[in-house]
Amino acid sequence: MLYSIFAYDNENSLPLRAQARPAHIARLKELHENNRLVLAGPNPAIDSLEPGEAGFTGSLIVADFPSLQDAEEWAKADPYVAAGVYKEVQIKPFKQVLPPVEE
Repeated sequence: MLYSIFAYDNENSLPLRAQARPAHIARLKELHENNRLVLAGPNPAIDSLEPGEAGFTGSLIVADFPSLQDAEEWAKADPYVAAGVYKEVQIKPFKQVLPPVEE
């Protein structure tokens, strides 16, 4: 089943993001290589794809996990969590409607 992982950044998280980014991206690439990642990316703090020093306010990941518990365990092990980037992470079941998914 798909799960959405909404993560909200702490204030001034940009330096922490930069430090933990390689390990964070590596985990996302692993999901992608296993055909489990639907999408992933950060939320810029300003209306720009390159927010510079404004940084980011959080991230969204939509991925396939066997269960909610597996999604929660995966999210807890995220390098951004360990680095203190995120102040809160919410995980919910997600039903993809569009684009249609072949079953």
